[in-house]
Amino acid sequence: MTDFEKPANEEDQRRILETLRLVKDEAGTSNVLSFASLEGVAVRDGHAHVSLATSREDAARIEPLRPRAEAALASLPGISRATIILTAHRAPGKAAPQPQGHRPFHLEQPANSPGHPQPTRPDGKALPQVRAIIAVASGKGGVGKSTTAVNLAAGLAKLGLRTGMLDADIYGPSLPRMLGHSAKPALENGKIIPVEAWGMHAMSIGFLVDEQQAMIWRGPMVMGAIGQFLADVAWPALDVLVIDMPPGTGDAQLTIAQKLSLRGAVIVSTPQDIALLDARRGLTMFERMNVPLLGVVENMSYFCCPNCNHRTELFGHGGARAEAEKADVPFLGEIPLLADIRMSADAGTPIILSAPESEAAQAYTRLARAVADSLRLEPGA
Repeated sequence: MTDFEKPANEEDQRRILETLRLVKDEAGTSNVLSFASLEGVAVRDGHAHVSLATSREDAARIEPLRPRAEAALASLPGISRATIILTAHRAPGKAAPQPQGHRPFHLEQPANSPGHPQPTRPDGKALPQVRAIIAVASGKGGVGKSTTAVNLAAGLAKLGLRTGMLDADIYGPSLPRMLGHSAKPALENGKIIPVEAWGMHAMSIGFLVDEQQAMIWRGPMVMGAIGQFLADVAWPALDVLVIDMPPGTGDAQLTIAQKLSLRGAVIVSTPQDIALLDARRGLTMFERMNVPLLGVVENMSYFCCPNCNHRTELFGHGGARAEAEKADVPFLGEIPLLADIRMSADAGTPIILSAPESEAAQAYTRLARAVADSLRLEPGA
C-alpha cells in the first residue's frame, strides 16, 4: 500500500478524535465533535484527510473551527498537514434545497466543502486557467468511454490545443496504461505536477497507487481525492481539460459539476438498447445540472473483418444516433469495433497517434474536430 492511501489505524483515529474534542468554540462549551462524527481518515505523505459527517446546519457551526482543527491535527506525530472534509447528510423527510433554475434532482448532492483555498473563477468555480472543461461520460461501464476520452484528448492536442486530461474514475483508473506512463508525478511547492504524455498534461489516481491495488474507499474519500485533483495539482494554462468521468450518475459526477464550470459533456454509448437506457440517464443528469450537451458518440458501432472487410453490426447499429435525435443533441459519430484500438490502448499509445491513417483514427479525429468547433476553440486563440 502506498502513502497515498494509508487508512488510519485505531490509535491514529483515537488521537484524532481527542484532538478534535479539544478544538472548542469561543464560549468553550462546544467542540468540533459536538456537531459531527468521524466518518473516515486517510493519510498521504503526511497529509491527513479527515472526513466528518454532519448536517447542513451544523456544517456552518463547524466552519469557523475548521482552520484551528486542521492546525491542531497537523501538529500530531506523523502528520504535517490536515484537511477536514465535511459531508453533509439530509435529515430524514426533509427535502434538499434545489439550486435556482434547476429541475428537481433526486440524488443527494454533496455539500461544497473544500479542504483549503483553491483558485477559482469569478463564478466561484475551480481552475480559472482552463478555457474549456469538458466531461466524457457514460451511464454504465464497459462501453469504451475511457478509450474514447483518451483519443479525444489526444486528437484535441493534435489540433494544436493545449490539452489536459483528468482521470476521475477513482475505482478503475486506466489512464496510466493507455498513455504508457507509470512513473509517479513530481511534487513542487506542495503541488502535484501533471504527467506529460503525447502532448497532454494528465493526472490519474493510477499514477499514485500500485496498478494491482484495489481502491476500497468510501464515498467521502473519493470526493476528497477528486477535490485534490482540482486543488492540489499544478494544472498549467490550458485550452481544454478533458475529464474521463466514472460510469454512472452519482456523487462523483455531481461533485465535479458543482466545483467546475463545465463547458459541455460528451456521452458515449454502444448501440444496443440496454446501453442506451443508461446513456439516457447520463443525458438527463447533465441536462438537469445545466451542463451543455456537446453530443453523443456511438462506440463499437460496427465490426469490419480484417480479412474480407465484411461489416457486421454486433451490437446493432444507429441506436445512439436515434437517441441523440430524440434528445435533440448533436450526434458526434460512429467509432468502429476494431482489435487495433484495443491493442493500441494496451500498448500505451492512443490509436489516433499510433495509426493516424486508420479508420479508427479518422473517426476520433472527426470527433475531436467536432468538439473543438462546438467549443469554438482554436490554437493560440
